[in-house]
Amino acid sequence: MPISRDDVKHIAHLARLGLTEEEISHFQGQLESILEYVDKLKTVDVSRVDPMTHVLDLKNVYRKDSVSPSIDPQAVLKIAPAAQGQFYKVPKVIE
Repeated sequence: MPISRDDVKHIAHLARLGLTEEEISHFQGQLESILEYVDKLKTVDVSRVDPMTHVLDLKNVYRKDSVSPSIDPQAVLKIAPAAQGQFYKVPKVIE
């Protein structure tokens, strides 16, 4: 599938790339090769292939949600670099 120099320039503009004339010629050939390969893929018969979301048959593994004891907040505040009342004190990062 032929691709024009203007198409390459437009794609480069969308990608915010500044290309030289030599690079435009180089990428023109590469993009044509890619599009030719995509055209070949269109000829493959996939009518008997089930749609899938992933190539591997993966399933989410969930663990049972259970309540467990937490760390004592006062013990955590004792090891904090700085604390103010019952909260961590952190330096201001946004003006």
